[in-house]
Amino acid sequence: MTVSDPPGPLPYERRAQVVDLLRRRGVVRVNDLAAELDVSVITIRRDIALLAAQGVIRRVRGGAVLHTQAEDEDTAPDTGDVPGARLTVGLVVPSLTYYWPDVTRGVRAAAGPSSARVVLRGATYQAADERRQLTWLVESMAVDGLLVAPTTTGEEGESLVRWLQSAAVPVVLLERAATVGPYREAMESVVSDHALGAAMAVRHLATLGHRRIGVVTPRRSPTTPHVRRGWRQACEELGLPLDGTPDVDNAVDHTDPGLPEALDGVLDACLASGTTALLVHSDREAISLVVRCQVRGVRVPGDLSVVAYDDEVAELCDPPLTAVRPPKASVGHAAFDLLAARLADRDPHRAAHRVVIAPRLIVRSSSAAPPA
Repeated sequence: MTVSDPPGPLPYERRAQVVDLLRRRGVVRVNDLAAELDVSVITIRRDIALLAAQGVIRRVRGGAVLHTQAEDEDTAPDTGDVPGARLTVGLVVPSLTYYWPDVTRGVRAAAGPSSARVVLRGATYQAADERRQLTWLVESMAVDGLLVAPTTTGEEGESLVRWLQSAAVPVVLLERAATVGPYREAMESVVSDHALGAAMAVRHLATLGHRRIGVVTPRRSPTTPHVRRGWRQACEELGLPLDGTPDVDNAVDHTDPGLPEALDGVLDACLASGTTALLVHSDREAISLVVRCQVRGVRVPGDLSVVAYDDEVAELCDPPLTAVRPPKASVGHAAFDLLAARLADRDPHRAAHRVVIAPRLIVRSSSAAPPA
């Protein structure tokens, strides 16, 4: 007969141990509790979250304190933090080479004054990969909160959003918005107003005198739906014709070997419809379009004005491209500030915040009045 190890404490017993340790020590760290009670860090974080929601304890950076001690001026830490602890934030972005480096710099700038640590992980626009990175940050790095630009569409994306909503640490979405639960409650997020940016581009071109303004968007970009919505709304508000105007979606990609043929199709549609301006997302596709125009003898901006959306490398084109610049660094800065505010707030019922930041239009040489 084999004698098995005695079972571990039940969840309510474990939480009672957490409270007892707090009474005896005044303040405890998450990692120390996990080691002492022989459970995972994420389990302890969930226990602390539940006890905080019940008003028994108060969460602080890196651990917890009893409410009675936090409210006692003689014993409460000045900053409400575990002594010696600093905020650690996990940051997961889809790319480390395009668009997202500026967002990352914004996060780092916001984290600097508090000496918070930012742990960066790059994903690949795949929900399964993002889930692995996030799980590692929460369970192995014991981060205090997450900043993430997750995949939100499809079954895997929806499952990832549900996981984020139930995570044991606060989460702020970057350049993504999501709702969860039966009442579609909003998750906290900071986003660029891409629809507004696209509308600004259309209004700029219309002010120059263009009456037919087309749009070209690439495959696999989460920004595409917003750019297209802003383009269409602005055209409708300005009374610009949409029937016959090039409206090209999922047809061009700078990595596609068939890109020249796809761009030829766009230019043929412009010539056939009398379209004199295009809004192109992103810079890489816009530059490829300008190169194709040069091959075919189409003058930019003499015959066709081009406005790029992203402004990563638009200025390096010949001619330099007028472009919409999303507020990437500001998004990162605001997201860190929002997460820090969430961590510092004692109210478990704090309302979810959704921050929207406007892009800028940078006018350069690729947009001008249409040919007479």
